[in-house]
Amino acid sequence: MEKKAKLFGTDGIRGTANQWPMTPDMVVKIGQAIGYLLQKETHGSPAVTPRKVVIGKDTRLSGYMIEQALASGLNSMGVFVQLVGPLPTPGIGYLTRTMRAAAGIVISASHNPFHDNGIKVFGPDGFKISDTMEKEIERLVLEEDLTEFLPPSKDIGRTKRIEDSQGRYIVYVKGTFPLEYTLDGMRIVLDTANGASYKVAPSVFQELGAEVIQLGDDPNGTNINDKVGALYPQKLSEAVIQYRADVGISLDGDADRVIMVDEKGEIVNGDRILAICALHMKERGLLKGNTLVATQMSNFGLEKRMNEAGIKLVKTGVGDKYVVDEMRKNGYNLGGEQSGHIIFLDHTTTGDGCIAALSVLAVMKQTGKKMSELNRVFEDMPQVLINCRVKRRTELHEITGYDSLIASIEKKLGGEGRVFVRFSGTEPVIRVLVEGSNKTQISQFAEEIASFLEKELS
Repeated sequence: MEKKAKLFGTDGIRGTANQWPMTPDMVVKIGQAIGYLLQKETHGSPAVTPRKVVIGKDTRLSGYMIEQALASGLNSMGVFVQLVGPLPTPGIGYLTRTMRAAAGIVISASHNPFHDNGIKVFGPDGFKISDTMEKEIERLVLEEDLTEFLPPSKDIGRTKRIEDSQGRYIVYVKGTFPLEYTLDGMRIVLDTANGASYKVAPSVFQELGAEVIQLGDDPNGTNINDKVGALYPQKLSEAVIQYRADVGISLDGDADRVIMVDEKGEIVNGDRILAICALHMKERGLLKGNTLVATQMSNFGLEKRMNEAGIKLVKTGVGDKYVVDEMRKNGYNLGGEQSGHIIFLDHTTTGDGCIAALSVLAVMKQTGKKMSELNRVFEDMPQVLINCRVKRRTELHEITGYDSLIASIEKKLGGEGRVFVRFSGTEPVIRVLVEGSNKTQISQFAEEIASFLEKELS
């Protein structure tokens, strides 16, 4: 990433640890910028404890370095910091609200490999901060001399560690499961990706009565998301068959997304989790506005099934932040992404893998159906997704020949499919998605687009 680039992507600030912007000196400045804004915004507010920030992290080696740098920057602006250690991203949103903190910060690069890390910021309401605040943090870090805003020595903040944060989160998540049911007699294979949920997630399901067989529960600082977790569900699928489990649950590094596996070893992705929960909620009159919010990456099969059930499907740009914005703006309570970010706004402010998994388990209990029965909720339209690494970004429509290539392919699809191309908000990658009834044909189209873009953006 070049120094002229934006700090914030679609999910906070992210980059390779010890390279710009994830270097200690930059992280101190980011902490100072956040602290300066919080001092201005929360001073004298009766609703929020002034100058208190909750910081959590996942299990990456670089988390220690970044945690200390962030705390130092915040302290230097007079902010009091409370460290909670490894905890899922949604847990920080929850603690920020319930502890009446001015902000919450998560140190994580989510599903990325261990050498990356990132910073996500939550406001006092537990929701991710606005684009406006992100831009102001960015401006302060890149354009201002923050030492000019430092308070006198007597007003420096301090840092302490909160010891019971994991227990608080476990109780909160369990509270979303119907009180009249337990998980007694259910065998679950749980993959926590050697990440932030490796301690709390097993306790959630065990305390509700399930027998839990664990995978990806031995973090060493460098093995987070390493062939485990939501991006690599194959190992989970094999374990479900091996242990004759009722269901498999796979979380990513910061546990804000989930992919499940039925008892036959078949994958249950985010689209299917959304469909299962939406239909169940509608049946019980709990789906607000009879509407489900998804993204442009969701399968057309989901849209078709929702239409059949009388449920409106609203599609946003890719990123759980955009899904949440749409839900809050219009009062909807269920939304998410194919990748496994599932948001139940009745319970949480961001994607929560544990809450989403419990919601599906509740459907199993309330209907008496096996996971494989629920997994037949709709038939997928074939999709091909290719991720191309690129060296530069530009407006796609400015690339000579791009529009005509897409138009030609869409014409060949004949209204029975679609093309969706976007830059990743967190990696130097462009994603090419082609959807249609003929798998061979759409594979060729996706390869054609990917080859064209790799050549033009190299």
